[in-house]
Amino acid sequence: MKKTALFGLVLLTTLHTHAQDTDSVAIRKMYNEALANGKSYEWLRYLTKQIGPRLSGSAGAQKAVDWTKQVMEQEGFDRVFLQEVMVPHWVRGAKEEAYIQNGKQKITVPIAALGGSVATPPKGVQAQVIEVKSLAELEQLGTDKVKGKIVFYNRPMDPTKLNTFEAYGGAVDQRANGATFAAKYGAVGAIVRSMTTAHDDNPHTGGMRYGTGVPLIPTAAISTNGADQLSSLLKQNPQLTFFFKQNCETLPDAKSYNVVGEIKGSERPDEIIVVGGHLDSWDLSEGAHDDGSGCMQSIEVLRIMKALGYKPKRTIRAVMFMNEENGLRGGIGYADYAKKNNEKHLAAIESDNGGFTPRGFGIVGTPQQKSRVQDWKSLLAPYGLHEIGPGGGGADIGPLAQQGTALFGFKPDSQRYFDYHHTGIDKFEAVNKRELELGAASMAALAYLLDKYGLPEATAVK
Repeated sequence: MKKTALFGLVLLTTLHTHAQDTDSVAIRKMYNEALANGKSYEWLRYLTKQIGPRLSGSAGAQKAVDWTKQVMEQEGFDRVFLQEVMVPHWVRGAKEEAYIQNGKQKITVPIAALGGSVATPPKGVQAQVIEVKSLAELEQLGTDKVKGKIVFYNRPMDPTKLNTFEAYGGAVDQRANGATFAAKYGAVGAIVRSMTTAHDDNPHTGGMRYGTGVPLIPTAAISTNGADQLSSLLKQNPQLTFFFKQNCETLPDAKSYNVVGEIKGSERPDEIIVVGGHLDSWDLSEGAHDDGSGCMQSIEVLRIMKALGYKPKRTIRAVMFMNEENGLRGGIGYADYAKKNNEKHLAAIESDNGGFTPRGFGIVGTPQQKSRVQDWKSLLAPYGLHEIGPGGGGADIGPLAQQGTALFGFKPDSQRYFDYHHTGIDKFEAVNKRELELGAASMAALAYLLDKYGLPEATAVK
């Protein structure tokens, strides 16, 4: 019995080692293909330079839909289709104007209307300013001190956070909810410090929302340099005024699409693994890091597999989601589509953190699923993918969690992302070709392992 048990152990160890060697070779080939023959960078060049800004409902967004569908058809994917979604249609209008009136001194500062904001009156808004660092601080001040003024939210992202997404999460409530709180206490407008640790003159737009039962007041982001200047001058002269004018409006919802391409599974075609990013971008920029990079990487995953002649067991599907920036209609609509068609999504991988150097994947799933992925660390570590563990999946794939899908968020290095996020400088030139290609290969490697080994079942939320 002892000899039989020992033989069995040796056999299992040998088989495991052989499987690891096979996987190591397969993953290496994927990286070689991405780095030597990758198309993601040139695709990104076209998306950003020939199409440009792609806010949902815009002509640019529709051009991006048509072009990405064409790209996937030209690559010969087994199936390419559009999934219709109705999306918000907000337009910025003429460029914003803003200045600080400090006595006789007029100081121009850069601002950008927040997505979803209403316009100011045609002649703009000018009022005294009340500076706060939090929503709670504003509530303590109350109506007597806020009414008739412009609320200036000036809590910076925490520069001591090593993960800049944590810093972003700790500050973004001002942008999302600041207008509602300010209006509740009678403010006539709100100005929010840009969500970045950089000190520059680039205002960062982004989505905001209005609560019910309060007036809709105009809201804009101010650059970090502008915020610092305004704060400094307020300390010297609390009676100064701030003027801003913006011309945005919300039009009726528009028809748009998620763009979907897939390679059909050879053994379990009804089990789907998604790789995706969001095709829309804010109107100020080319949307290179946010999220042209993620979209092109996702298409590249399927291209790599086809180029290597890899025939997946399960269906591998690339999804270009529409309307992540100001509504998430694409992600919600895709999950509804999957549920309606009784599709089984084993896993979903989203790239929406920029095209920087790969660091790993965040996992949202059961302990058993996380444990399975941890077993693959030795295969992924040689490529710098050390950060594999609990984390966020991604906004667009998030709704799939209700159906028992394991979620994976691609994690590149986070240090530079918020220098570009939601700004006019998020351009093609800000993306490094090799970093982008390494990210695509990293996603392909994870998709390969998920396809080959699967995951323990999770229970869908009813």
